Amino acid sequence: MNRNNTFILAVSMLVILLGFVPDTWAQDKAEDLFMKGNELSRQGRFEQAVDAYKRSIENNPNATVAHLNLALAYKNLNRLGEAASALERAVELEPGNLDARYGLGNVYNHLERWEDAIAQLNVVVHRRRDDAEAHGNLGWAYYNIKKKPPFKLLVIVNLRRAVDLFESKNQPEAADATRKVLNEAMIRFGYQVEIPPN
Repeated sequence: MNRNNTFILAVSMLVILLGFVPDTWAQDKAEDLFMKGNELSRQGRFEQAVDAYKRSIENNPNATVAHLNLALAYKNLNRLGEAASALERAVELEPGNLDARYGLGNVYNHLERWEDAIAQLNVVVHRRRDDAEAHGNLGWAYYNIKKKPPFKLLVIVNLRRAVDLFESKNQPEAADATRKVLNEAMIRFGYQVEIPPN
């Protein structure tokens, strides 16, 4: 093999190897930035955590967990629109991720996007039937939606289920708060029956 062929072979191998290395570096860098974001979040430094998670996502845009944690940091900063966008991306990447769907439904409730909240939370309660928070959030969304007819039965069923689940999990404060909304809904819908605490 002459020098030109050897040189061309060496350069070709170098180009091939360098084609793989940046991906590995990007993955390592993405993970390091993700871990940095987690540490900053634990310290309550959410603005810096947002920056770290966003940089992590730049290096690995398909990491669902980075989008989830970015959304949590945004939520802690009360930047709910941005939290919703991050969660929407997480659900897009991983439609079966019930934590992402629950988080998105919860944020939609805060944004008073009732129909969107119902769409996400319905998926969660049908797959995780013992999720008290999801039932409570779903009941709240149904309670607040302004479309006709009112979803009276769905409000009552989901809020009552949430109360029962909170009580079974020994979470009396959550059960009492949900019971208060349930009683308000029953009176509003003409049932006039209060549900006493256990």
